[in-house]
Amino acid sequence: MNSSRLPLQRALISVFDKTGLEPLCQKLSDHQIKIYSTGGTAKHIREMGFDVNQIESVTQFPEMMDGRVKTLHPKIFGGILARRDSKSDLLDCEAHDIPLFDLVVVNLYPFWDHLADSKEVQAKFIDIGGPSMMRAAAKNAASVTVLSSPEDYSHFLSEYDNHGGTTLNFRQTMAAMTFERTSRYDRMIANTWRTSAAALPSQIEFGSLTPLRYGENPHQTASWGASKQEWKILQGKELSYNNLLDSEAALRLNSEFAEPAVTIVKHNNPCGVASGENSVAELFKRSQSCDSKSAFGGIVAINREVDAEAAHGMAQLFLEVIVAPRFSKDAREILATKKNLRLIEWEKPVFNPFEVRTSLGGWLVQTTDPLGVTIDFKIVSQNQHLESSVQNDLKFAWRVCKHVRSNAIVIAKNGQTLGIGAGQMSRVDAVQIALEKAKGQTAGAVLASDAFFPFRDNIDLLKGSGIKAIIEPGGSQRDTEVIQACNEQNIVLLFTGKRHFRH
Repeated sequence: MNSSRLPLQRALISVFDKTGLEPLCQKLSDHQIKIYSTGGTAKHIREMGFDVNQIESVTQFPEMMDGRVKTLHPKIFGGILARRDSKSDLLDCEAHDIPLFDLVVVNLYPFWDHLADSKEVQAKFIDIGGPSMMRAAAKNAASVTVLSSPEDYSHFLSEYDNHGGTTLNFRQTMAAMTFERTSRYDRMIANTWRTSAAALPSQIEFGSLTPLRYGENPHQTASWGASKQEWKILQGKELSYNNLLDSEAALRLNSEFAEPAVTIVKHNNPCGVASGENSVAELFKRSQSCDSKSAFGGIVAINREVDAEAAHGMAQLFLEVIVAPRFSKDAREILATKKNLRLIEWEKPVFNPFEVRTSLGGWLVQTTDPLGVTIDFKIVSQNQHLESSVQNDLKFAWRVCKHVRSNAIVIAKNGQTLGIGAGQMSRVDAVQIALEKAKGQTAGAVLASDAFFPFRDNIDLLKGSGIKAIIEPGGSQRDTEVIQACNEQNIVLLFTGKRHFRH
């Protein structure tokens, strides 16, 4: 056997994603390479006008269990794993009438498309035969060429044109890529199917990375890696490193709300959030009013369709990115005038369950910080009266506060942020900034703090503000002093028992 160039006689094709099959099958047909295939793939190849041999002609066994068992057979794996330079392997194949497969074209069931589905649905998209054949072909790269993604087909066609077959270097390159794909696939399933929500992955895998124009600053290089995504960019420039970070922050915050909501993020912090049964246009106007200066150049996330009225409002402000489940035709036409503005359409955002950062030459990995549907709290002040509207505002402010960099303070009223104090080293400073941003519009408003107040001076700053209620974790050694300060101002104070630092 000439290991530098392997001629091909038989190809085994069994794919879920049938993209790009026609030029591949045309090449195989032109060179009289026999094609063997399974149910749906065989039907597709036949409909394209190419001859194909059903896999049952090899196994002498029908597909069963709704196609879940079709290639798991000694005659298939024997034909893939047989070493061409092994006399005993070849004698075994001859004795058992096993054809040798020189080319294996397989790709995986799209488990990544069903991360938000139930385990029952996900199980249908956990591939067994596919990864098994891919790994077997990759293991036998000395004798077999494996193509494990439609992305590989053009490289194969070029290789075949140049060499009249495949070289050992090409086969080993394809094998390495295949092992990377099956490894990422299994890791994705393992991370999704962990029985404990607090379980962490045992290792970190980046997968393939796509270079970005630059990182946080033009002199920094950066890349971005992701599994297949369902969102699509409708218009605008290429997404930058900072765009990706801020879009994630905006989407995560906005996903806290089942009701209509609009979030504007700048530098990874919300500068305005509004929710309620209002039009998207009205919600955008309300979210922008919280801090209109900071909203300039921001990222907007919306959980409802953007219509023409909303688009008109957004077009008046310089924005970097707008992310929404849908954009109406009229909205698209209006926003098309802003050529650099990125529009991202994402029907059902799905986020990674882990957060990864570097530290001291190593990695920090943690689960995300879920808030849940209900928010538990205990009223600890003398004033126990909590109107339903005030309670709703407290929950709103608490959800927003979780997404603000610590030290974090959020002042809100009627489902709208009025002032946000973010990322301060002193909580007193965060309170002061939030009050300044609110511009004196705090009568009847509520306040949320991501962690406990260490001293009563934070509460003393609120004198004359009209703040009606405060929600915070509690747990300070001076909780008694803080409670007393609230009692003096007749403020209702709620403890949640859980903090939400975001460093």
